Amino acid sequence: MAAFQYIIKDAKGVRVEGTIKATNMDEAVDKLTKEGSIIISVKSMAEGAFEGELSLLDKLMLTIYKIRTGVGLKALVFFTRQMATMFSAGLTIEKSLTNLAKGEKSKKFRKVLNKLSNDIKKGFSLSESMEQHPGVFNSLYISLVKAGEVSGTLHTVLDELAVYLEKIEDTRRKVWSALSYPIFILCFLAIVVWGLFYFIIPMFAAVYESFHADLPAPTLAAIALSKLIREHVFLTFLGVLAFFMAFFLFYLSDKGKYIVDSIILKVPVIGNLLENSIMSKFARTFSILMYAGVPIMDTLELVENVVQNAVVESAVHKARMSVKEGYGVAGAFKKTKVFPPTLLQLIATGEETGDMDSLLRKAAEFHQKLVDSVIDRLTSLIEPLLIILMAGMVGYIIIIIYLPIFRLGLAISSGLK
Repeated sequence: MAAFQYIIKDAKGVRVEGTIKATNMDEAVDKLTKEGSIIISVKSMAEGAFEGELSLLDKLMLTIYKIRTGVGLKALVFFTRQMATMFSAGLTIEKSLTNLAKGEKSKKFRKVLNKLSNDIKKGFSLSESMEQHPGVFNSLYISLVKAGEVSGTLHTVLDELAVYLEKIEDTRRKVWSALSYPIFILCFLAIVVWGLFYFIIPMFAAVYESFHADLPAPTLAAIALSKLIREHVFLTFLGVLAFFMAFFLFYLSDKGKYIVDSIILKVPVIGNLLENSIMSKFARTFSILMYAGVPIMDTLELVENVVQNAVVESAVHKARMSVKEGYGVAGAFKKTKVFPPTLLQLIATGEETGDMDSLLRKAAEFHQKLVDSVIDRLTSLIEPLLIILMAGMVGYIIIIIYLPIFRLGLAISSGLK
């Protein structure tokens, strides 16, 4: 069992710090809440809250916990924008949360907002209240809110955070709009191929068997695969499910995630699209943290946790260690050989001029434009390419099915001559 550090307020409102034993983070949170305590923070003894070198089981349980308690990015964007608007208009945080909870359609998110409002009434700060909902508010979100509270510029930080999340949501929407069509076509192609092997090929196999014909090797292989699929439908389904589960668990591991992310970044066009999307998110996150006055080491740690790509995460981690050793920020990132020259140049200029947040914002906009241009090219090329792929795959299977008939026709023609 793992050990977790916690800070809570007990039923009497007394602040209590200590450790608790649990198999995973989810169980630790459940144990503390069952005792009637209000959680301020929970951290593994080995790493930061809800992140770090977790075991595979912890990562799996944490993923399930976040899925069970999390809300969509679109809902979070709307919440942040409304909070920024209401707070700027002079409403208290408690009143803003109460108003948003009344109009929230999602029961899950409404429950979170009501809990935040109640915690504010009990004297907690907004960031302390949000720390109790890691499935909804990540470490970046909480750190920015905390920075705004400390500096007295919470309304400005919330406004910047709303813009940031809107940009991230817009980038994600564009990337998915570019990838959704090919994913749909590939899934449809898989269903068509499965239908051919399950229904069509057995019909031809029965005809060929009645003629006792000598079949070519490709046709024999197709018939054997069709027979396997028909006679072991349930096992085939379990096999496919087991494959995806194994891949998911492999991807949860540090090494597996690094390998898969490395391969994805090397895929033509798609890799370029995702790389520019990641760099846009990296620069935008870096910019808003610098604007909020978060210390550089904390900024790099938070950026490392939000880029969501193992290759870039590793590069940011190496850069953070280099900065800790005394390197400049631009020099540290250049050493990793992962970041593009344009971004490195803007970081170096920002270091020299002291205007890094503004230049990083420009870098984010530059990479966002590259994302848009790649998406435009994809939408014009991907449809004909997928149609060719689909026609080629189905056509190849049909040729294999009809190959014995072609051979029979050629044999008859040769005999007549």
